[in-house]
Amino acid sequence: AHDWLSVISGIAIKRELGLPFVFHVHSTEKGRTLGNGSEVISNIEYRGGQTADLVVTVSNAMKDELVKLGFPAEKIRVCHNGVDPQKYCREEVSEEKVKELRQTYGIQDNDLMTLYIGRLVWVKGVDKLIMAMPRVLEKVPNAKLVIVGLGEMQDYLEKLVHNLELQDVVKLRFEFIPEEERIAHYAACDVAAFPSIYEPFGIVALEAMCMEKPVVVGATGVSGMREVVVPSGPDQCGFHINPNDPADIAWGIINAIQDPQRKAKLGENGRKRVLQEFSWDVSAKRTIQLYAELLESKNPKSCAR
Repeated sequence: AHDWLSVISGIAIKRELGLPFVFHVHSTEKGRTLGNGSEVISNIEYRGGQTADLVVTVSNAMKDELVKLGFPAEKIRVCHNGVDPQKYCREEVSEEKVKELRQTYGIQDNDLMTLYIGRLVWVKGVDKLIMAMPRVLEKVPNAKLVIVGLGEMQDYLEKLVHNLELQDVVKLRFEFIPEEERIAHYAACDVAAFPSIYEPFGIVALEAMCMEKPVVVGATGVSGMREVVVPSGPDQCGFHINPNDPADIAWGIINAIQDPQRKAKLGENGRKRVLQEFSWDVSAKRTIQLYAELLESKNPKSCAR
C-alpha cells in the first residue's frame, strides 16, 4: 500500500488473508501541511505504520520523521526514488529546441536562467525564491527566473512579482506541462532551484541533475534532497540552502551560475551521481531486496527452496 489512500485496504487484506503487509510512505499529512491537516489522515498513517510488517520510505530524513511520529523504527527501511537516465539526457534535446523555449520566455542567449518546476504550494518555498532574485541581480544582472506549475499560491506570486518590480526578470507559467516539455525546460536552464521547506525526496532535483544542471535545494527540516545533492568536495553537484532565507537562496544561485566552468562541473557531477546511485534500476533492485528479506523472515523454508 502506498500512503494513506490505500493503507486501509492493506490492513484489511493482511487481517483477512494473513499476507505480509508493506506500507510505502512518500510523505505524511503533518509534513505536507506544516503541522496542520487532517487528524483522521494522520491517524490512518499511524495505524498503517503499526500494522505493517515493513515500512518503506524514500529518504533517511523521512525515516527520522516517521520515528518521531511513533512509527516503529525497526520496521522502517529506506529506498530512494530514481529517474530514467536515457530519457533525462541533455544530448537528446536539440540546441534549436533550447533556443526556441528560452525565446518563449524572452530569455536571451547570454541570460542565465534559473528554473523552478513543481507545485505552487507553501511548502515548496517558491515565494522565497522570488524574494531572492533582487540579491541575485546585484551579482548577476543578466539572471532570469522561470517558474512553472500550478497551485494555491498563483495569485500571491503574481502580486509578489509586481510588488518587487520583477516582471522583466521572473516569468510565471501557471500550467502543468508534459514530461517531454519538462525535460526541455531542464535542458534550457542554467541552474534549477528547489527551496522546499518540506521535501521527503524531491525527484525534480534528480531530474535536473540527470540533465547535467547544478541544483540549489532546501536543506533544513525534512529534506530528502539533502541526501541527494552533494554540496561540497570533488563530487559537488549543487548547493544546500536555508529555504526560509532569500539571501541564502540567492547565495546558492549566484555560486552555481557565476563561473561557467564550475557550473559545467557541477552538472557533470550531478549526472554521474544519478547514474551511480539514483536510476530506477537501482531503486527496483533495492525494492526487490526488501520484499525478499521480508518474505524470508516470514517463511524461511519456502524462500530457501
